[in-house]
Amino acid sequence: MQKKYLWLVLAAVAAGITLFTGPVFATAGADAYQMGFQEAVSPVAERIHDFHNMMLWIISGITAFVTLLLLYVMVRFRAGANPTPSATTHNVPLEVVWTVVPVLILIIVAVPSLKLLYFTDRVENPELVVKVTGNQWNWTFEYPDHEGLSYLSVMIPDKDIDPAKGQQRLLSADNQMVIPVDTTVQFIVTASDVLHSFTVPAFGIKVDAVPGRLNETWTRVTKTGTYYGQCSELCGKDHAFMPIEVRVVPKDDFSAWIEAAKTGTTSYDAFLEQRGRSAAVSE
Repeated sequence: MQKKYLWLVLAAVAAGITLFTGPVFATAGADAYQMGFQEAVSPVAERIHDFHNMMLWIISGITAFVTLLLLYVMVRFRAGANPTPSATTHNVPLEVVWTVVPVLILIIVAVPSLKLLYFTDRVENPELVVKVTGNQWNWTFEYPDHEGLSYLSVMIPDKDIDPAKGQQRLLSADNQMVIPVDTTVQFIVTASDVLHSFTVPAFGIKVDAVPGRLNETWTRVTKTGTYYGQCSELCGKDHAFMPIEVRVVPKDDFSAWIEAAKTGTTSYDAFLEQRGRSAAVSE
């Protein structure tokens, strides 16, 4: 194969990998060498992924068309094929087409884009409210509907990470946020000092935490499990060390954890251990 065509082959292979293998590698959490998003576990994340996939096909088609057009121009209008240069300066129909077509594409993109923005912003009939406050460099989680329960969530240091409990370096926290599955949860987000950003990719959530201001977002998680996020706004020297760990649990377990948390057991791992010991004693 001639070298001048090698870059075309490589570009085609890269495009094929991006288009067809991205979703295959998507998982519930980020993996090494992952391509594509984390698995969507909320309606917002699902719509974001759908919009992304639509845009990927549109921009891939535009890229392919422009590439073919450039190749055609390079061959059709090269100096060797046109010893006498053309004196054409205007082509009204062509100019109308290349003005109208991009406008139509933008309109096609704008409609689902605005619908998605409205969907992500509108919180209808929340069943649970969680106030999230970003601090340098940890998070405060508060449950206003449950006697104002409030606690700090701090990253577990490397030396204390316990892989047997499924803890992950730079992601696991000592006190996790706990929310029930299949429940509309409203997050009220603010900050106590500088700008932070509350971000959980699997939920499709990314909202700035601004001192003196309340922003909001929402989620309705459809699968139980442990989900991670991180502050996504540069907030100081320990910006990289304020993870967000969210436990999505059955509704009965959430109710039991809430009661335990009111007595001081805010860590969900500690709650499970405590409940296991209680079950063993009762037997």
